[in-house]
Amino acid sequence: MRHLIAAGLLIGLGLLGGCSGGQDLPAGVLRIGNGTEPQDLDPHVTTGLPEYRIQLALFEGLVAKDPRTLEPVPAVARHWTVSDDGLRYTFELRPEARWSNGDAVTADDFVFSFRRLLTPALGGEYAYMLYPIVNARAYHLGQIDDFAAVGVRAPDPHTLVIELEHPVPYFLQLLDHHSAYPVHRPTIEAFGAQARRGTAWTRPGNLVGNGPFVLREWSVNRRIVVEPNPHYWNAGAVHLPAIAFLPVEDANTQERMFRGGQLDIVLGGLNPDKIEYYRRERPQALRVSPAYATYYYEFNTRRPPFDDPRVRRALAMAIDREAIVERVTRGGQRPAAALTPPDPYGYRPPEALRFDPEAARALLAEAGYPDGRGFPPFEVLYNTAEMHQRIAVAIQQMWKRHLNIEARLTNMEWKVYLAARNDGEFDVARAGWVGDFLDPINFLELLSGYSGNNHSGWSDPRFDALLEQSNRERDRARRYALLQEAERLAMEAMPVIPIYYYSNVQLVSERVQGWHDNLLDYHPYLGVRLDRAAD
Repeated sequence: MRHLIAAGLLIGLGLLGGCSGGQDLPAGVLRIGNGTEPQDLDPHVTTGLPEYRIQLALFEGLVAKDPRTLEPVPAVARHWTVSDDGLRYTFELRPEARWSNGDAVTADDFVFSFRRLLTPALGGEYAYMLYPIVNARAYHLGQIDDFAAVGVRAPDPHTLVIELEHPVPYFLQLLDHHSAYPVHRPTIEAFGAQARRGTAWTRPGNLVGNGPFVLREWSVNRRIVVEPNPHYWNAGAVHLPAIAFLPVEDANTQERMFRGGQLDIVLGGLNPDKIEYYRRERPQALRVSPAYATYYYEFNTRRPPFDDPRVRRALAMAIDREAIVERVTRGGQRPAAALTPPDPYGYRPPEALRFDPEAARALLAEAGYPDGRGFPPFEVLYNTAEMHQRIAVAIQQMWKRHLNIEARLTNMEWKVYLAARNDGEFDVARAGWVGDFLDPINFLELLSGYSGNNHSGWSDPRFDALLEQSNRERDRARRYALLQEAERLAMEAMPVIPIYYYSNVQLVSERVQGWHDNLLDYHPYLGVRLDRAAD
């Protein structure tokens, strides 16, 4: 309780800082409620949406996505070709592409950046995204030390060639991910070794990016402000004089700031109690749309009693997901019976999980805890947000009612929470995954033995082999069958508890133009403008 009260006091102070963070900005600045203070702005070491939303303004990859269709579109690469066997991608870079200091963006910048991400010492959680490239896995695992053997080369400053181990139907989508963004080598090296994390290269005045905006201000726990990059190759598509990202964690505070005109967009969540108000009073401002994303809890399977799959399944089967989406979240979410959401290309996850308290009690008894007797107290870790707390309280009560076990709730601010998960300092932790691209492998790889985002400690060679086999299968139906088999195997072991499939519930001011809803919650800032006539 003391921890929660302290968090409440901090939120109250944050309200004052959040308001001042938006009030003194000039007219025409897009003000976004970003939910929390970002962990870092280095695209090769971050994993969260609060960071990615800012990185999307500061950096640009070889390709981007159309925010309406989510199809790959040219970005730094103005054109590319793919060999008939699907193993060689040749990218022609724009000669007009520039870094924010005026330096030319070259193919060597991408070679350097891919090498940096794959350098073992960096500890990039997303390094596995590049594993389809020839010898990328071997280099990342330290099995080879000559990067020249990795399938990335620059025959000239404006040509980049990438060789794959096997055809990958979603490879272009990987290149739009922040982990594949280029970074400016002289800047990185000016602030330390290329594999050193947390250096000052991402601070205002230091950061050199190649995106449509540059970093002007980073006032911790107050705001981050970006302004147009004068050297950006497509500067004519930039219509905003600046964007301010405000790290306001409290959903009620964000909503009040939006209603008071201090925020134009709220991305960090909306209190369910306010949804009906906006449906009735300001329906044009409320955006509710499907999302390719899953809310889940993960077990630390290295710690007893969660090293026992019977215990994990018992806790999963004691959660009433229907009740959570109907009574707690109330924003169009759907109960999840597996980790992977359905996708528009036809993948349907197995119905692997059901609410069954009687079967849950039987499993717990089989594991040695009849009626919960002898089950040790444990902690549920979540990052500070009212919705996470509401869900945690509901699940805590379900576990007590159906299994007679005690869970303690612990909330941490974003950076501390991420560090605790990464270090394995948790029993059960709240997690969520928004798809980086529209393919089920993006979710299933979270549980692979090679993923830097697998914090559960669970791995199974059979599961990894099915993922590998699916990556080499070019027929979509057969590939999906392999992925469904892998997902059934993982859901039997239950290292994570899928709870619901997200919906995007956001507030977007009527004066914001060019902001398009989509499954991946992907919102580039090109073409976005503020219509002053709508004020």
